[in-house]
Amino acid sequence: MTIRIGTSGWSYDHWDGVLYPHGTPPRDRLEHYVREFDTVELNASFYRWPRDTTFAGWRQRLPEGFTMSVKAARGLTHAKRLLEPEVWSARMAAAWHELGPRREVLLVQLRPDHERDDARLDWFLGSLPDWVRVAVELRHPSWNDDAVFHLLERRGAAYVVMSGAGLPCVLRATAGFVYVRLHGPDHEHLYGGSYSDDDLHWWADRIREWAGDGRDVLAYFNNDGEGNAVRNARTLRAFLG
Repeated sequence: MTIRIGTSGWSYDHWDGVLYPHGTPPRDRLEHYVREFDTVELNASFYRWPRDTTFAGWRQRLPEGFTMSVKAARGLTHAKRLLEPEVWSARMAAAWHELGPRREVLLVQLRPDHERDDARLDWFLGSLPDWVRVAVELRHPSWNDDAVFHLLERRGAAYVVMSGAGLPCVLRATAGFVYVRLHGPDHEHLYGGSYSDDDLHWWADRIREWAGDGRDVLAYFNNDGEGNAVRNARTLRAFLG
């Protein structure tokens, strides 16, 4: 059982002076990130899936004990909407193999307008190797049904617990691990604002409950503006001891 707290991404100009010293070149930002956190969620892969050699390079570059979750490419989730996933599943499995012991969870985020389709989700999950841990972010409210949660449980996939404007915050655990994405407390806009200490104490209590049930917990802050994700991750980790 492990609890890991991190952020979505590690290289932002507006984190200059927050996470890394002023003037740190982008190529050196990861080096500063891994000194403070033990996990990260790769978001750039959503826009352009990296080469296998890039994943192999991260395996060599990242320190022992550090893990990386990776967001699936939008070509699969947003363009094809999980339709005919076999080619993408093979690409992701190859990358996962190269990442080796640094791999954590494959994050699959569906479009906000992607309505419930149990058969398509089930087929996609079945196309992935059993050794790939996967978490699915289901943003459309039509997915919030016990039958969907049971489907995820049967496939060993985690339902992504979300916090953010307009997103359903459903505290449901469907796998041996819980995956939390904190998109910011702003009620009007995603990725904005900073969580209060009261907010973070509440999330710390939820994480303790999941851990008390014997589940691993991964929590990533995605409210990157003004370095809020870094500060909130630091505070939540401190609250958890």
